[in-house]
Amino acid sequence: METVTGYVEHIVFRNNENGYTVFNMECDDGELTCVGSFNFINEGELLELEGEYVNHSVYGLQLKVSSCKLKEPEDLRSIERYLGSGAVKGVGAALAARIVRRFREDTFRIIEEEPERLAEIKGISERKAREIAVQVEEKKDMRKAMIYLQKYGIPTALAVKIFRYYGSRLYQVLEENPYQLADNIEGVGFKTADEIASRIGILSDSDFRIRSGLFYVLQQAVGEGHIYLPQDILVRRASQILGVEIQDAEKYVMDLCIDRKTVMKEKDGERRVYPAHYYYLELNVARMLHDLDIDCPMPEDMMEKRLKRVEERENLTLDVMQHRAVIESIKHGLLVLTGGPGTGKTTTINTMIQFFESEGMQILLAAPTGRAAKRMTEATGYEAQTIHRLLEVSGNPEEEGNVNGFMRNRENPLEADVIIIDEMSMVDLPLMNALLSAIVEGTRLVLVGDVNQLPSVGAGSVLKDIISSGRFHVVTLTRIFRQAGESDIIVNAHKINAGEPVTLDNRSRDFFFLKRQDADTIIRVVLTLIQKKLPKYVDAPQNEIQVMTPTRKGILGVERLNSILQRYLNPPEDGKPEEEIRGRIFRLGDKVMQIKNNYQLEWEVRTKYGLTVDKGLGIFNGDMGIVTDINPFDQTVEVEYDEHRKVTYPFELTEELELAYAITVHKSQGSEYPAVIIPLLQGPRLLYNRNLLYTAVTRAKKCLTIVGSEHVFQEMIQNKSEQNRYTSLAERIQEF
Repeated sequence: METVTGYVEHIVFRNNENGYTVFNMECDDGELTCVGSFNFINEGELLELEGEYVNHSVYGLQLKVSSCKLKEPEDLRSIERYLGSGAVKGVGAALAARIVRRFREDTFRIIEEEPERLAEIKGISERKAREIAVQVEEKKDMRKAMIYLQKYGIPTALAVKIFRYYGSRLYQVLEENPYQLADNIEGVGFKTADEIASRIGILSDSDFRIRSGLFYVLQQAVGEGHIYLPQDILVRRASQILGVEIQDAEKYVMDLCIDRKTVMKEKDGERRVYPAHYYYLELNVARMLHDLDIDCPMPEDMMEKRLKRVEERENLTLDVMQHRAVIESIKHGLLVLTGGPGTGKTTTINTMIQFFESEGMQILLAAPTGRAAKRMTEATGYEAQTIHRLLEVSGNPEEEGNVNGFMRNRENPLEADVIIIDEMSMVDLPLMNALLSAIVEGTRLVLVGDVNQLPSVGAGSVLKDIISSGRFHVVTLTRIFRQAGESDIIVNAHKINAGEPVTLDNRSRDFFFLKRQDADTIIRVVLTLIQKKLPKYVDAPQNEIQVMTPTRKGILGVERLNSILQRYLNPPEDGKPEEEIRGRIFRLGDKVMQIKNNYQLEWEVRTKYGLTVDKGLGIFNGDMGIVTDINPFDQTVEVEYDEHRKVTYPFELTEELELAYAITVHKSQGSEYPAVIIPLLQGPRLLYNRNLLYTAVTRAKKCLTIVGSEHVFQEMIQNKSEQNRYTSLAERIQEF
């Protein structure tokens, strides 16, 4: 790592969106080209840079900057260069030279304390003198803040955010309670604030730190899917993270309640602590479900007669439970339809659609992901959308207090008589709240899903809680239909769900088990299947064959598998663009996944001539695409998602992407692939359970291949120890 000090001579290129800058620096060794991301930089600034020298094929030797410190101009030459650099509007090199020649080392003091004296210099009026003073003062405040914040190891980009939010109050905030940063500054979490506090000298057992640590643990719990934590678990976790014994924990929890950041409830002697936002989300969802659950009167004989007419017209024969489901959807404002694969959910939905359409009703269909919506469209013949698109996303609805995240809401509800939502097991609490907020009473809502699949990636267990509340009409389909029964994927999925043993003799046409005990051997088999065997067998390209694994870490975890699979499935070639960004290589043609909801990302659909024919906002957790362009000059990566939606990512935003040759089973929810490969060796018991195996198996459409240990497979079938989520939607519903 090299350290270089010098002046910003000339800014060659700057991308204002991501701060990527190319500039010439004058230092002791002459002129040097520097590249990096800088949120605050002007010509004439004196900088101390750290970085590595790289030899660019076109632009020659450059310093690739990893960190930057702003330094005060220290001598007459520095002061003159700074004033004449264009940093102060209206002051050029000649005028700067005259100012410094007159006032010498006193220049900045004169500008700050006696700006009227600038008018002594030819070419400066009193008005211009005041303008120069104001500009220098503004720059000085920013420069002073940057230097102060960099002293505590705060990077420039974050320092700019802090200065813009607090202004001159930042010194007081940091010295009294730096944990406020986690509440107010986007991109600052507890850990960053705690690091800053430690450097400033805040004591490890300070009240601010303990309160902030407790709330941080609650936020972490939301990331794990919980809506609340029992107080004893909350305090234990916080003590471990903070490294201190928390005395009088109740006082700190009450302080958070008084600040309206948390809500505390008691149930059967257990004290529960909720982040306030999520407590009220549960309450709202329970109330809105209750309001939608109204009776829709229609004479029984008339209902039966009209349904029979639909069955005859569509040449359908419903079984008893399918028939009951359709009748319940006609009679009630809210219905939950659940069942495993092959039990006729699609036929039931289609019959509902035909019935409601014959009654002249307007119907909307939606699912949580693009892939699930596409499958719903193919299965019904009617257009289905993602829930986000149905609600017309326009901001970040996950932000607390943001009621305008969707264009469709209580003030501008969905215009429909019937709304059918598929893959409900994937719907988390915030999305359910947004959906229900856009549905008016009197609209029929049908929620369809498989309650035995893994719960949503986001917080809550919405489908499970609605069913377990026992307050709404639920129809469960259990019969496997003849055609579905010909698929061993479906038959074995039901066996797994019931805890029954599965025969692994490889006589099946679509369910295979290749017994291997060594991780590297398993990976070699996986590569052979993807490259040679499966594309022809299922008539699908390589990138539609999905490797799925239970874990992120470990010898068969997502991270290691992706590194190896990228090397063999998309190897480097001359002329194929690639870029290493923060230690990860992105290459043209890579299969990638968005790993967090981003409501601000713009996507476009373009013709082959580059004309935009559709555009919108939002790419969501679990969306998968292909890298179609890498531009090292603009510092961008382009990814094409389903329906030809193209998104341009600045390099620093690629932290929201990861390779997706292999994905976790959790991330596969709502998706279906022509062929699925599951590498399987021993792993954590809490994770390697029946629920996860069932979800993984049901993602395969034409062929499922498990490569690994039969013992682990059979153990997972018997392991019912799901990771329980702390949720209370069922209780909130029962209270109504």
